[in-house]
Amino acid sequence: MAYLLARTTRMLIVLLGLTLVVFVLLQLSGDPASVLAPPTATVEDRERIREDFGLNDSLPEQYARFAINAVRGDFGDSWKYRQPALQLVLGRMPATIELALAAVLIAIGFGGVLGVLSAANRGRPIDVAAVGISVVARAMPSFWLGLMLILLFAVQLGWLPTSGRGTPLHLILPALTLAAAFLADVLLLTRGGMLAVLDEEYIRTARAKGLGETLIHVRHALPNAALPVVSAIGLIFARLIGGAVVTETVFAWPGVGSIAVEALAARDFPLVEASVIVLGLAVALISLLTDLAYGLLDPRIRHA
Repeated sequence: MAYLLARTTRMLIVLLGLTLVVFVLLQLSGDPASVLAPPTATVEDRERIREDFGLNDSLPEQYARFAINAVRGDFGDSWKYRQPALQLVLGRMPATIELALAAVLIAIGFGGVLGVLSAANRGRPIDVAAVGISVVARAMPSFWLGLMLILLFAVQLGWLPTSGRGTPLHLILPALTLAAAFLADVLLLTRGGMLAVLDEEYIRTARAKGLGETLIHVRHALPNAALPVVSAIGLIFARLIGGAVVTETVFAWPGVGSIAVEALAARDFPLVEASVIVLGLAVALISLLTDLAYGLLDPRIRHA
């Protein structure tokens, strides 16, 4: 219980800090009254808007009001769409989760296989190639990779759609783009875990019994080597949700990231606030669940 309370308290502190950062950055971005007022508005019109929205109050009062409303889920109406900002963001959340889940499956599937092959062929060309793939995947900017995939598979070959969401084919390119960097993480974690396990006594015993290398790798080594990957899945998924903004923008994927970029371009403060807080809450909850899973897998962590 103490472990759960400590992790929950830490999550709440992080969320409180996030609301403060969002509030300060929006304050530095300019006067909201200039966005809300029509081009023909007079100085008196802008002053009336500032009064109506409480923009003449002190910054501590404005932040307290913003934080209280955020806890209640009240971010006001979007200035661009004239609808409740939270409702708009939550309507986009399934698309973001769908993209993140697909990317996680790709990263685990391809990264895990490459990691096993790399460890099983340590020092050979396939090992060098797998490590090289991980380095390249980590180094490539996601926006550049997305554009190259569109150019090849959508424009040149015509196999896949360029953007949007609708059919499973629309999911392939953005999921590959988002999964690339995290595939490298899974590959290296799996490779490291396999290399550590392959030196264990029970692996040498299995070889002494005449078992084939494939059986040893898949049945005996992989289950234990996969533990670090399983532990990291929660963190990878949280980073995917938080890092989907660029990918969603490149592929016009209708998720929270793309609507947040639209809101920033339009200086739609309520929608920006709702997008950032919802994404931050999602990442914080996944991180909390991951911490709790760590505690269950290794009781020593609960007492750290």
